[in-house]
Amino acid sequence: MSNQFTTTLLLSALALSAAAQTSPTPPAAGRRASAAAFGGRLVDATTNEPLPGANVIFPDLKQGAATDADGRFSFSDLPRGKFLVQITSLGYNTVSRTVDTGSNEPLLVGLSPAATEIGQVVVTGVSQATALRRSPVPTTVVDHTRLNQTSATNAVDAIAHTPGVSQITTGAAISKPVVRGLGYNRVVTLNNGARQEGQQWGDEHGIEIDQFSIDRAEIIKGPGSLLYGSDAMAGVINFLAPDPVAEGHVIGSATATYQTNNRQQGYSFENAGNINGLNWLARGTRKVAGDYQNRYDGRVFNSGFNEWDANAYVGLNKSWGYSHLTFSTFNQNLGLIEGGRDSLSGRFVRDVAVGTTVEQRIVTDDELHGYQLFVPRQRINHLRFGTDNNFIIGDQGGRLTLQVNYQQNLRREFGDVLQPDTPQLYFQLRTVDYAVRYFLPEFKGWNLAVGSTGLRQQNRNLATEFLIPAYNLTEGGVFGVVKRSFGGLDLSGGLRYDVRRIAAQSLYLDANERPTPPTTPGAETKFPGFQSTFDNYSGSLGAAYNLSDRLTVKANIARGFRAPNIAELGANGVHEGTIRYEVGRPDLRAETSLQLDAGASYVTDHVRFSVDAFENSISNYIFERRVLGRAGRDSVVNAGPPPIGLFQYVQGQARLLGGEATLDFHPHPLDWLHFENSYSLVRARQLDAPEGQQFLPFIPADRFQSELRGNFRRQGKRLTNVYARFQLEQTFAQNRYYAAYDTETATPAYTLFNAGAGTDVADEKGRTLFSIYLTANNLFDKAYQSHLSRLKYEEVNNATGRRGVFNLGRTLSVKVVVPLSFK
Repeated sequence: MSNQFTTTLLLSALALSAAAQTSPTPPAAGRRASAAAFGGRLVDATTNEPLPGANVIFPDLKQGAATDADGRFSFSDLPRGKFLVQITSLGYNTVSRTVDTGSNEPLLVGLSPAATEIGQVVVTGVSQATALRRSPVPTTVVDHTRLNQTSATNAVDAIAHTPGVSQITTGAAISKPVVRGLGYNRVVTLNNGARQEGQQWGDEHGIEIDQFSIDRAEIIKGPGSLLYGSDAMAGVINFLAPDPVAEGHVIGSATATYQTNNRQQGYSFENAGNINGLNWLARGTRKVAGDYQNRYDGRVFNSGFNEWDANAYVGLNKSWGYSHLTFSTFNQNLGLIEGGRDSLSGRFVRDVAVGTTVEQRIVTDDELHGYQLFVPRQRINHLRFGTDNNFIIGDQGGRLTLQVNYQQNLRREFGDVLQPDTPQLYFQLRTVDYAVRYFLPEFKGWNLAVGSTGLRQQNRNLATEFLIPAYNLTEGGVFGVVKRSFGGLDLSGGLRYDVRRIAAQSLYLDANERPTPPTTPGAETKFPGFQSTFDNYSGSLGAAYNLSDRLTVKANIARGFRAPNIAELGANGVHEGTIRYEVGRPDLRAETSLQLDAGASYVTDHVRFSVDAFENSISNYIFERRVLGRAGRDSVVNAGPPPIGLFQYVQGQARLLGGEATLDFHPHPLDWLHFENSYSLVRARQLDAPEGQQFLPFIPADRFQSELRGNFRRQGKRLTNVYARFQLEQTFAQNRYYAAYDTETATPAYTLFNAGAGTDVADEKGRTLFSIYLTANNLFDKAYQSHLSRLKYEEVNNATGRRGVFNLGRTLSVKVVVPLSFK
C-alpha cells in the first residue's frame, strides 16, 4: 500500500464526513430527511408510578434521551421512519420494539421489575438492530453491570466467563478470544462496530482495546453474521462504547481500580456530551501492573505490564442521521515470560549483560516486587482514526452507513540484553478498511440490507529478525441479507462473496543474516515470496419462532470461509512468545465450514432456561503440529534455554460439536435471589486421523459455572443497587488433546471460587455519589494451569518437577466509579 494511496483514501473519507457535518443535505442522502418530534412516558407496570432516569435509545441512530421526574422523554430531531427503540431502567426488564417516529403518537410503556432479562438489543447481528430473542443467530450480550462486577486484567479476560467463550492466555496482559473452540483469525473483533486489525495471528499479544472504554460486549457465535468478511468463521465479538448522551447533557466519570495479586492499578477518566446535536466522548486511561503470583511459582518474573490509552469521537446527530470522527490509541509495554529456573533452588533466572558477554543470574526479590520490565519484553502501539456515518434516505427509514478507518499497528520485541532498547523484531502493519451498507426501507414486512466491506493492508519488517515476510493484502466482499417477521416467526438469511489477495515479498540473507540481493554469493532464502488469491462465498439461513410469550425455538445453518493468514502461509522463524520455530506453507487452501445451530429458551418471571447446540464441519482446517527429527525425537532448532521445537502448519478435516446450557432461577417470593448456572462443552476431532491425532489442538475443556447472587434495590436512604455474589467455576480435565509429536499434554481439572459485593452510594437527594465494587477471584488460591495457557509449556522446574508456569493465584480487587455531571 503506497502512502499516496493511503493519504488519498483517508482525505476522501474525512472530506465526506466533514461535508456531512456542515451541510444540511449530506451528499449520500440525496435529499434531506424531514425531522420528527417523538416522545412518550415510562411508568412502572405494577404501580403505574413514573420512572425517572430511564434511558430511551435508538441504536441504529445513535440517539438517546432520559426520562424526567414524571417519566417523560422527548426527541426533537429524529429522522422519520420505522426504527427499533430500546428502553432500559435499572431494576426493570429491558423493552425493545419497532416504532414509527413519524406517526405523531406518543410511546407509552410500562416496565416490569426485572427477574430475568428477555429483551436485550443486539446491534451486530445479520442486519439492523434486532431484539436478542428474535435473532436466529446464537448471540450473547455481556452488559455494563456484569462488566463492572467482574475483575479482569484485560478486555478479553472480562468476557471470558461467558458460556461458549474462552481465552488463550500468555500471562495476565495477553488474552486471545476463543469462541466455541475456534480463535485467532477465525474470530473478528470489532471496536465499536469497526474491524480491529492488529497481528491477530500471534499468540503473544492481546486485543488492542482499552477495557475501561467498553460499555458492553456482543458475541455472535458461528459464521451467521455476514457483515464482516471471511474471518468471521467462529463468530464476531463487538466491544461497544456507552450509549449516546441525552440532548442537553454533559456528563463524565472517573474510575479507579486496584488488584492485589499483581498490584495492578488502573485510572480512567471520561467526558461525554450532547449539545444541540453536537455529540462527543473522550476517555483517557492509565494501567500499570507488576509480576503476578501463584502458590507454586511465587511471583512470576517479568509478567508485569503497563499501558496508556485514549479514545474519542466528535460529530453531529441530526434528522439526516449522524456523522462522527473517531480516534483511538492503545499503547502497551509488557514483559515476556520465559520461565527459566535455577536447577537447585527453583527460582527464576534472567540474562544479565556483563560487558560484552551475557550471564545468567537468579532474579532478586527486589526485581520481583517492582514494576520494572526486563528483557525480553515487547511494545505494542495501535493507532486508529476514521469516520462513522449514517445517512437517512427519504422518510421511510432507509439508511446508508459508511465507515472508513486507518489503523497502524506497531509491534516491537526486545530480546537482547546487550542491546535492551534495540528491537530485534519489529512489525509495522498499516490498514485502510471500509464498510458501506444500505438498509432499504421496510417493504411489506421485508427488511433488506446490501453492502460491501474490504481493506488494503501492508506489513513491513523493520528490525533484524524475521518471522513472517513483508506482504501486501487486498480484500473485498459484497453481501445481501434479508429478514422478515410473520407474527411469532422471524426469518433471516443472506449471501456473501469475498476475494482476498496476498502478495508476500521475498527475502534473502547473507552470512551475517542481514538482508541481501539474491545474486549475492551464498545468499540464503529466508522467504521465497509468493502471491495467493482466495475467493469463496458464505451464507446463512435461520429462523426464530416464539411458540408463546415464554417459549422460543431457533435454528440456523451457515456456511463460513476463511483464507489462511500470513503466518500460516509464510512463517519461517522463532516465535519467541510461543517457544516454537514456525514454518508456514504457501500451498495451504482456504478453510470452509458448514455449521448447524439449534436452540430453545423458556422464560418466566422466575425461571430462565436455554440450551444451544451446534455442529461445525470444517474442510481444510489449519493447525500447527510439532515436526519430529530423526529416530522419532523432537526436532530442536535452538538448544535454548528453553529448547525450541520445530512446528509446521498442516491441514485436515475437522468436526466440532458442542453447545451451552443455562438455568437461572429466581424463587418467589425471594425475587432478590438469583441462582444462575451454565455448562459449556466442545468436542473437536480431526476426521480419518491416526491415533494421537484425532483431537484438535487448543480446545477448551468442559466448564460448569454456578453463581448465587442477591440484588437489593435499596438499603436505607444512601445505599442503592446493593449486590453480593458467590461463584463456583468448575473446569473439567481435558484429556482430549493433540498428543501426536508431543504437541500437547493433558490438563487436570480444577475448581475456582469467586466472590463479589458492591453498591451505589447516594446523597440525600438520591443522586449517586459513587459506586464501589469488591471482587475476590480464586478465593482459595488454587494453583492451576488452563489448557489454553501458553505458559503451560514453559521449561520444567527441576526443583519441583512441575512443567511450565501456573495461572494467577488469589486476586482481591476494588473498583470505584464516580459519576460526574456538568450540565
